[in-house]
Amino acid sequence: MAALPLVRLQPMRCWPLNAPFEAPFELISKPTSAIAMNHALTFSLKTTAFDENYQPADSTRLTTNFANLARGASRQQNLRNTLRMIDHRFNALAHWDNPTGERYAVELEIVSVEMNLDAENQSGVFPLIEILKPTIVDKTANQRIEGIVGNSFSSYVRDYDFSVLLPAYNADRADFGLPENFGDLHGKLFKQFACSKAYQARFSKPPVICISASTSKTYQHLGNQHPILGVEYQQNELSSTDQYFEKMGLQVRFFMPPNSVAPLAFYFQGDLLADYSNLELIGTISIMETFQKIYRPEIYNANSAAGKLYQPSLQKPDYSLTQIVYDREERSQLAVKQGKFTQEHFIEPNRSVLERWAASCAL
Repeated sequence: MAALPLVRLQPMRCWPLNAPFEAPFELISKPTSAIAMNHALTFSLKTTAFDENYQPADSTRLTTNFANLARGASRQQNLRNTLRMIDHRFNALAHWDNPTGERYAVELEIVSVEMNLDAENQSGVFPLIEILKPTIVDKTANQRIEGIVGNSFSSYVRDYDFSVLLPAYNADRADFGLPENFGDLHGKLFKQFACSKAYQARFSKPPVICISASTSKTYQHLGNQHPILGVEYQQNELSSTDQYFEKMGLQVRFFMPPNSVAPLAFYFQGDLLADYSNLELIGTISIMETFQKIYRPEIYNANSAAGKLYQPSLQKPDYSLTQIVYDREERSQLAVKQGKFTQEHFIEPNRSVLERWAASCAL
């Protein structure tokens, strides 16, 4: 069958940085003292199809979000069931002009972002983040529609911050706290990527990252209701994750889509309700609700829906399991491994340069 045309929408708005990017740093191949300071930071993108044949690389440089699904005896059935759940949820939400519930299919790519700190010599490359890019296939209209990039979000620097730095900082503290300037470096690197030529050449709109609501916060049902995103909730206070994403230039809103049982956290720049089409939003919901049912069935596959005052919990027993084998403990261990890798190969060898760069670049 001939490839369907890809429909691209409005150009993205870029985050301006108050200070120009100054001299970058060299990674891994040279010590800090030998860093050349006259090359521009660049990004390169690699994509991998997330389908029933997906196999993660045989190393610790794996996305924490998908590698676990694609290993072991159940790997192919896991992937098939996950993709089937996404398609079913998409068609349930995009029900207009869709009498059989089979009009749409969602294709997924994992976008791996590498940061190159010496473009001239092609050295100093470090794996920065991984995100998901959906394409919506409209089989009736014979179109391929660009979905919202982002969705799930895996970051090596974030793994370091949350799995290495934060536990060490709080090890001997009576009350939980955040280190000074926590998330500044990661936020600025993310903004640089979102404003880069590599991003804007590939994606037409800013990213939307969708994750679980925090189990440490309480959420209040609001009167606002969107036909696709559903009922809006508001949290009692910002979580450490909210503050972290805020430094990436992203604000948060919480919505429980129709026929869902718990609100999702949507991190975005601009106007979530106005900047994206219904099909784009449905793509994000169907993908991330499916993954959250797998990752956190106690919350997102619960047998009763969130009430007007809601606190998510992983301790409630009234939920159903999906037919997908998933090892949550391995996922947490992988985050620690990737955090330590980042500490060894990125943070420690270049600490002084990173600190100078972060200080010179206002959020």
